[in-house]
Amino acid sequence: MPSTLPDGDPAPPDGSLPPSALSSLGHQPLGMYVHVPFCASRCGYCDFNTYTARELGGGASQLSYVDTAIAEVRLAAHVMGTSPPPAETVFFGGGTPTLLPSEHLAAILAEIAERIGLTRDAEITTEANPESVTPQSLHRLRQAGFTRISLGMQSAREHVLAVLDRQHTPGRAAAAVAEARAAGFEHINLDLIYGTPGETEEDWRASLEAAIDANPDHVSAYALIVEDGTALARRVARGEIPAPEDDVLADRYEQADVALARAGYLWYEVSNWSAGRSARSRHNELYWTGANWWGIGPGAHSHIGGVRWWNVKHPSAYATLVESGHSPAHAREVLGPAARRTEQIMLGLRLRDGLSVSLLSSAGRGAAAEAVGYGLLSRVEHLAGRAVLTLRGRLLADAVVRSLLA
Repeated sequence: MPSTLPDGDPAPPDGSLPPSALSSLGHQPLGMYVHVPFCASRCGYCDFNTYTARELGGGASQLSYVDTAIAEVRLAAHVMGTSPPPAETVFFGGGTPTLLPSEHLAAILAEIAERIGLTRDAEITTEANPESVTPQSLHRLRQAGFTRISLGMQSAREHVLAVLDRQHTPGRAAAAVAEARAAGFEHINLDLIYGTPGETEEDWRASLEAAIDANPDHVSAYALIVEDGTALARRVARGEIPAPEDDVLADRYEQADVALARAGYLWYEVSNWSAGRSARSRHNELYWTGANWWGIGPGAHSHIGGVRWWNVKHPSAYATLVESGHSPAHAREVLGPAARRTEQIMLGLRLRDGLSVSLLSSAGRGAAAEAVGYGLLSRVEHLAGRAVLTLRGRLLADAVVRSLLA
């Protein structure tokens, strides 16, 4: 969850949604997101809406968070009424959800199952830092119904982890994968970051090899972004460490794609690779395809039927609103046809399946033809009426999107 909130229109205090949004609930998949805004320490590159114990201040606590989150689940059930389908996915993100006791995560999940419902094959994910789980806690989560875990590995090199201010040792992520598998988790993801100052090509190769050797069925790899206001940004500004270089980031991405493909992982979104369709993150696919989701927690974003809203940021402000029976929404916006089309193009192009050229304007279709000529879009897919990024196109995905939105 980003640390800043956009402007928007006032949100109703009771959280009510217009009938047009509620009518979409029977026609689109529904997911639930639960934001857990707590971390044991702050990573230098992190710009998410998270809080250490020192940063949290008064008015909210980790131990009381379970009751507050459950209260918003009940609000969501009340607002959506009898029309919503059962949730197909639930994703606990953060922050570090596994800083909370397993029983608290299980209680929130149980409330979602009771109040909103879950499909028989629902994907239930939690993010976790490798040092925040144990064989016992993983077993309890699996017993509670969690089916997928996403572990923040980031790197296999100690000096790279130190620059990122990560707390775990280089081998801990692989050990956590083995523990999660022994606990019965069906799907396991490892998150990696490339382009950290001081990371060499060999360092990145070692991280990729370590991730592959751990044998998860999903790998995510993200370029390091220096976000304003972070400790990393201040170090770069002082000249202590260099900013990531675009050419290096491109080389690292290509290196990852080759290594992962060789190991049997195929890209299905620009930053995500899976060992088969069943290993894909179904929850993230809801975001990328414009489906419905309700975000629980401070700073969490939601989208139902073209209405998007976002909760107040600080846990204490969030708790005050929810516990008084009010919606914690800070603001919201109603997306018109043009905005929804823009998002469909922006997100759809990042997927392996791409998007139908029919979604583009005449100028956009002309830009797509030019992108084919430049080797940014697949010629074969273009002839079949779809815009699908090539490897070179993935490296320039944002620029390609801008050209197609003409």
